[in-house]
Amino acid sequence: MRTMGWRPAPLSNPAPAWFTFYTILLVLSGGGSLGFLCAILSPSLSIHLMTSPGKHLRIILVLCHLPGAGILAASASETAAAIPSREKPVLSWEQLPSLPDREGFAGSYGGVAGGALVVAGGSNFPGKRPWEGGAKIWHDTIYTLEPGAGEWREAGRLPRAGGYGVSFPWKDGFVMFGGGDAAAHFDDAWFVTRGKAGAGAGEFVFTALPKMPRPLACQAGAIIKGVVYIAGGLTVPEADAGEAANVLYRLDLNNTAAGWKELPPCPGGGRLLAAAGVIATATGPAFYLFGGARLVPGDDGKPVREYLRDAWSFHPELGWKQLAGLPRASVAPPSPAVPVGQTHLFVLGGDDGLQRHLTGARQAGHKGFPRDVLAYHSITDTWTRAGEVPFSLVTTSMVPWAGGFVITGGERMPGTRSPEVWKATVIETKAAFGWINYTTLAGYLLGMVGIGWVCTRRNKNTDDYFKAGGRIPWWAAGMAIYATMLSSLTFMAIPAKAYATDWTFIWANLPILLIAPVLVSVYLPFFRRLNITSAYEYLEKRFSLPVRIYGSAAFILFQVGRQAIVLLLPSIALATVSDLDVGTCIILMGALCVVYTVMGGMEAVIWTDVAQTFLLLGAALISFIMIAFGSEGGMAGFWGAAVENNKLHLFNFTWSPTTAANAFWVILIGNIFATLVPYTSDQAVVQRYMTTDSEKKAARSIWFNAVLAIPSTLLFFIIGTALFVFYRAHPDRLDPSQATDSIFPAYIVQNLPVGIAGLVIAGVFAAAQSTVSGSLNSVVTAIMTDFYGRFGGKARDAAALRMARVLTALLGVFATVCALVLARLNLASLWDAYSSLVGLAASGLAGLFALGIFTKRSSGAGALCGAGASIAVLYYVQRHTQLHFFLYAATGMITCFIVGWACSLVFPSKKDVNGLTFGTIKK
Repeated sequence: MRTMGWRPAPLSNPAPAWFTFYTILLVLSGGGSLGFLCAILSPSLSIHLMTSPGKHLRIILVLCHLPGAGILAASASETAAAIPSREKPVLSWEQLPSLPDREGFAGSYGGVAGGALVVAGGSNFPGKRPWEGGAKIWHDTIYTLEPGAGEWREAGRLPRAGGYGVSFPWKDGFVMFGGGDAAAHFDDAWFVTRGKAGAGAGEFVFTALPKMPRPLACQAGAIIKGVVYIAGGLTVPEADAGEAANVLYRLDLNNTAAGWKELPPCPGGGRLLAAAGVIATATGPAFYLFGGARLVPGDDGKPVREYLRDAWSFHPELGWKQLAGLPRASVAPPSPAVPVGQTHLFVLGGDDGLQRHLTGARQAGHKGFPRDVLAYHSITDTWTRAGEVPFSLVTTSMVPWAGGFVITGGERMPGTRSPEVWKATVIETKAAFGWINYTTLAGYLLGMVGIGWVCTRRNKNTDDYFKAGGRIPWWAAGMAIYATMLSSLTFMAIPAKAYATDWTFIWANLPILLIAPVLVSVYLPFFRRLNITSAYEYLEKRFSLPVRIYGSAAFILFQVGRQAIVLLLPSIALATVSDLDVGTCIILMGALCVVYTVMGGMEAVIWTDVAQTFLLLGAALISFIMIAFGSEGGMAGFWGAAVENNKLHLFNFTWSPTTAANAFWVILIGNIFATLVPYTSDQAVVQRYMTTDSEKKAARSIWFNAVLAIPSTLLFFIIGTALFVFYRAHPDRLDPSQATDSIFPAYIVQNLPVGIAGLVIAGVFAAAQSTVSGSLNSVVTAIMTDFYGRFGGKARDAAALRMARVLTALLGVFATVCALVLARLNLASLWDAYSSLVGLAASGLAGLFALGIFTKRSSGAGALCGAGASIAVLYYVQRHTQLHFFLYAATGMITCFIVGWACSLVFPSKKDVNGLTFGTIKK
C-alpha cells in the first residue's frame, strides 16, 4: 500500500495549459502581486506548482524568493487536513532554566537519573551557521538539573560524542540506543544510572545492553513496561544514505538475555525522524508510528526528503494497521510522542516541509517550525489540534519528569540550536455538577433511606433480618439477584468496553441463560431443601467443619475487600469528570447504604435493589436515546457510523486462548464457569434464593434474573457504541486526561441536561449501593451463622438481631473508611492486589460445591487439597502464562474438582452422604 507523502495526489481538475503557462510567466517576472493573484485564482494549482516533480517548476521554487513565492508556500499549507480544535487548553507550559551552552544542542539524549533531569550529547554549530561556513560539532557532555535547582551543571561525559539516537526512562535511570556522529552511526545500547554511595556517588554509570541488530540514528522509538520498540532510521549519515531503514526491533529490558527481536517492518516503508509512541490498548500494548520522512533520489541523484503524513500501529499479535493520517506532515518532533491519559498521543510541532525550498543562505529567512499540537486518539482514530507549544523546536527529546514532561533544547530553525528547556503539565477539566443535579441525587438517596425505615418494623428476628422471612415475591428476588451482580463497575465498564472495542464481549453475559436450568434443577434444591441460612453450612454437612470454615472465611475476606473497591472506583470516576469530591461520593454511597441496610436487613436490601434496578436501567435507556438521537444524522446516522467502523463485530473465530485474541469460544466457555462461581458459591447470591416462600418461586427468580440480564446487556453495549459514534464525530470534546472507564460518566456530566445528568449519576450510585448493601448483609449472615452460631453463640432473637445490626454497621463503616483511606493515600492498586489475591479462592470455592454435589467418594481432606491446588495453579497461570482471564474460573474450578477427587482416593471418608449429593437428594 502506497503511503501518503508530502507531495499531494495529482489534481483531479488540472488547470488549462494556457493558465499554467501564464502563471509561470507571471511568477518568473518577479512581481509579488502577480504571484499573489495567481495563488488566489488557483490555490490548488499553486500547490501543484510547488510540489510537482517537473524540472521547470522546481526552478520556480529556486528562483522566486520573493513575496509572491511566499504566498505560494503559504497556499501549500492548505493541504493540511481540517480537523477540530479544542476550545480549552490541554497543556500548561513553564520555562525551566536554559542549558548552559548558549548555542544549545539538537539530537541530545534525555532522561532522568537519581531524580535529576539529564541532557547528554547532541550537536550544534558554534559561532557560524552552516551557510556561513560553520562546522557541526558533536558533543559528549552530560548536564543535570536537580529538582528545584536554578541552573544546570556539568556532571559527566558520554562514552563517545554523538546524538540523534533515542532514549527512554527505565527504573532509576534511562536507556540510550543508537545515534551517530559525522562519520558513522552507532549500534550502542546503554543503561545509564548514577552512583548512590561512596566515592562514586552522583557519577554516571554506563551498563552495556545488547547491541542493536544494526547501527541506527534518526530512528523512532518508545517504551512501555520495560519493552522497547525502535523503528526506521538511518544506518549511515543522511548524505550517504540511499534510503531509510524499514525495520522494527523490540527489546525486553526485563529479559535482556533474550536479546533483540526483529518484527515485521512497517508496510508504509522506511522512514527517518518519525514520531512514535506506545499505548496500552484493550488487547495489550500497541506501538504507534506517525509521519517522518523517506529518502528519494533528487534531480542530481542525491537523496532528498519526502515528507510523510501516514500513521500506523503495530500490535505483537495482530500486526500492522494503517490509521488516519496526520493532518499535516511532521518530521523530527520532540521524541517520543507525549502520552496523555490512556488513549492519546500528542505530536508537538515538527517540520512540515513547507520551507524546505529554503537552501543555503536563504535559510536565514526560515520562519520556524509549526507550533500546533496534533492530538491522536487511539479509540476513535481521530486527530484534533490541542493548542500550541510556546517554542519552535525539532530533533529533541521528550522526558517525563516531576509530574510533567520536559522538552530539552533542540533545533529552532535549520542550522540554529536553542538552549531553551520547557516543561508541560496536563490540565484536567471538570464539569460543574450544579444544584439541580445535586437535588436529584439527594432525592434518590433519601428515597433509599425511606425504604430502609419502612422495612425496619418487619424485622423481628435473624430469620427476618437475613432471609426477609420468606416474604419476597419471586420477581423482586430476581431483580435483587440482577442488581447484586451488576455493580457500579459494570455500569461503567461495559459501555467503556464497547466504546473502546466492539461487541465480542457480549457473549460474556449469555451463559446465565445457559446455566439457569442447571441452577434450578441441581444447585437450588440443595440450598432450599437443607433449610440452610449460609451456603457454607452445606460444606460442613457434606465434607467437614474445616471445609466450611475455609469457604466462609474466603467469602468474607473477599467481600470485605470488594466493598471498599466498589465504593472507591466509581467515586474516583465521578470526581475525575465533575466537581464532585471523591470523599463526598464515598461517604454518600457508603454511609447511607449502611443506614438502610442496618435498619431494614435483607428485606430493605431487596426492595432498594428493585428501586435501584428501575433507576439504573431507566437512566441507561435515557442516556442511549439522548446520545444516539443527538448523533449526526440521528438514529440512522448512528447506526451507519457503527457499522462503518465495525463496532458491532461479534465473533473472533480463532483457537488462540490469549487475551489479545478474545476468541469467541474463550469468552463463551470461560464465562460459563465464571458465571457458575457466584451463582453456586457466593453467599450474596445464594442468600436471595432463600427469600421466597417456596423453591418453585426461587426458581422463577433465577429465570427472571437470567431473562433480565440479556436486554440490559444489549443496552449497555449499545450505549458504548453510541459513545464511540458521538466522540468520533466530536473528538475535540474528549478530555485526554480522563481514563477510558470514565467515558460514560464523563459524557453524562458534560453533555446531558441538568437534572437528567443527576438522575443518571444516581444510577451509578444505585449500582454501587445495590452491591455493597447485599454484600454487607451476606457477610454478617456468614459471620453470625458460620462462626458465632456454629461455635456456641446462644443469643436470643432480639439480642442476635441487635448483634447483626451492630456488625452490619461496623463492617459498613470499615468499608467506607477503607475507601476513604485508599483515596487519600492513592492506594487503590494495593487494595486491588489484595482483592485479586483473596479472589484466587473464589473459583476453587465453586469447585468445592461441584465436588460435593456431583461425587460420592470425595472427602473433607481431599476437598481441602483441591482448594489449595486450585489457588496455586491459578496463581501460576495468572502470572506466568498468556491465558485469557476469562479462563481463570474454569482453571480454578476444574483443578479443584480433579485434584479434590484424586486426593479423596488417597484420603477416603466414611461419612454418610445420603441426601447430600445429586444422586441421593430427597425429591
